[in-house]
Amino acid sequence: MVHVEPDGTSVHIETPPAPVPEPERQERPKAKTQENRSKQDPYGPRRKPRPNDEPRRDGDTRKGGAPNSQSYGKDRFWKAGREGKQPYPPQLGGQQGLYKANGHVKELYAALDLGTNNCRLLIARPEQRGFRVVDAYSRIVRLGEGVGSSKRLSDAAMERAIEALKICRQKLDERGVKRSRLIATEACRAADNGEEFITRARDEAGLYLEIVSQETEARLAVAGCVSLVDPDADGVLLFDIGGGSSEIVWLDLRNRYGARGFALTRFIRTWISLPVGVVNLAERHGGKNVTSDLFEAMIQDVAEKLEAFPLSRELSRAIETGNVHMLGTSGTVTTLAGVHLELKRYDRRRVDGAWMDSEDVSAMVGKLLAMSYEQRVLNPCIGEDRADLVLAGCAILEAIRRKWPCQRLRVADRGLREGILMEMMASDKVWRGGQNKRRSGVGKEKR
Repeated sequence: MVHVEPDGTSVHIETPPAPVPEPERQERPKAKTQENRSKQDPYGPRRKPRPNDEPRRDGDTRKGGAPNSQSYGKDRFWKAGREGKQPYPPQLGGQQGLYKANGHVKELYAALDLGTNNCRLLIARPEQRGFRVVDAYSRIVRLGEGVGSSKRLSDAAMERAIEALKICRQKLDERGVKRSRLIATEACRAADNGEEFITRARDEAGLYLEIVSQETEARLAVAGCVSLVDPDADGVLLFDIGGGSSEIVWLDLRNRYGARGFALTRFIRTWISLPVGVVNLAERHGGKNVTSDLFEAMIQDVAEKLEAFPLSRELSRAIETGNVHMLGTSGTVTTLAGVHLELKRYDRRRVDGAWMDSEDVSAMVGKLLAMSYEQRVLNPCIGEDRADLVLAGCAILEAIRRKWPCQRLRVADRGLREGILMEMMASDKVWRGGQNKRRSGVGKEKR
């Protein structure tokens, strides 16, 4: 039986099970007591995870943290068992990298994003019209520290990044991931010794990273966030405020004719990658003790670079006459949302997908600007690792808002990694017929 989704983006094939010959029929197993389950299941007894089993958000230094197990697509969230325990459903008979779900064997996918500030990893398996996270890792490494002035990655920064990459390699090996894409962004693009670092990552951590272009980074940011686009919107101004660069994309949806989800990546009208992010902007102006005058100077610094945005006037007219909203993916907007929601500890489930009015954004920016550095450190949605960078991010956001004032902002706690996963799975056609159809060797991680 074949089921076709109304929008034509998903096909589900149900094949009736083959009849089992009568002599080979097995007796129905006894009641699934803990003892019997241990005998039948090589992975031991299973149980539903309890709330106190949820791990902290990997690498997140913000107080409290949040579960690192997420779903994207139709079912947005999924809770995993304790770290170190076999995830549910189990791997198939010791075949690493393979999971069985909905009657089909599904291969594990991995995406790694090594940015100017963070090293992030996601390992996931396909689900219907989306994916489900099996493992995740994030650590602030500040690889791009000092690159703006020296044009080189420092030895200390490279050491921090290599250590994080070794942990990522360990996770990939433990999960048996065979399908992956590992990218490095602005810090390695801008540094004279970026290729040297890529060689070190291969030799010392066993990972083959690719330095992606600005255009690829912008496209992946869109692919990771399109599921949060308002289905009634005529357009979206999407921005990704990074550590060393900031990508801004205009999705013109006035003629999308019902397209949704990953298909919206076809409607990129124009984009720009600004050579400014929270790390290099804070290094130029200062990030700890930020006065109103210093904050305004940061805004003007970014505003000058926004003049190069293609089709700027056309975008302004579309915002004035149509239903266009902002969609932000970065630590800056997730911090603002967390403060706005008055969270006592960061909770991704409440932040991802949250809406903020223009007045709310202005109020939260003002609130952060009024805080001292010490107060920002103590805030559970900021923490010490972001306390000296968050106002630089707010300055970039303010420059964008002044240039193109949208009334609504949607917050995305997702980005490049999710975009990488969506692109790989779409390329493999995993949502058509429920099985992977990847050609042998295409896109495999080199090892």
